[in-house]
Amino acid sequence: MSGDFNQRLDEILSRITGDDFLHGRGLGNEIPFYAFDYPPEQEPAVREHIAFLLQQLPKQRPDLRVGHVNLFRLMIDTLKTRNFYTKALDLQRKKGDAAVLKALAAPLDAGKLAAALIDQADPAAKDLVLVSGIGSAYPLLRTHNLLNNLHAGMGSTPLVLFYPGVYDGQSLRLFGLLQDKPYYRAFRLVD
Repeated sequence: MSGDFNQRLDEILSRITGDDFLHGRGLGNEIPFYAFDYPPEQEPAVREHIAFLLQQLPKQRPDLRVGHVNLFRLMIDTLKTRNFYTKALDLQRKKGDAAVLKALAAPLDAGKLAAALIDQADPAAKDLVLVSGIGSAYPLLRTHNLLNNLHAGMGSTPLVLFYPGVYDGQSLRLFGLLQDKPYYRAFRLVD
């Protein structure tokens, strides 16, 4: 399995730097959202590979404008900006996970986070946006909710979601276990 996984990692760079990919050719007017799904235990390797990609992309395509958003970091920054971060930590210590999940439902609403992601990534000024930190964001955010809220704001800029779980082209299963609602509008980045 690791040989197959490493081969899939090796295919990412050439895929995301190709003109067909960057210009959405062959998508049949679908939104250019892609998922690179992987076994959750490979998270450290994926993080290293994202760093490698961010280093190699300017060498491969100097003209390519790339944005990278770590969703978990974005959530923390959003909470800090709104002065909720310390309060959330205190609430978690005093009343537990269920209380903090309930309290953060509104500040970390998928629509608000999608708007924050769009502000940070600035897809109108980018040719490609990479999104990581999905597993760390659970259970505060469900991926299908975020993706549904990103449709309008991303325009035709390709978005690549690094997803620790299984995406079969029909549904997302975080960590390969948790069934999310069906999400049909993304493509697998590499098979």
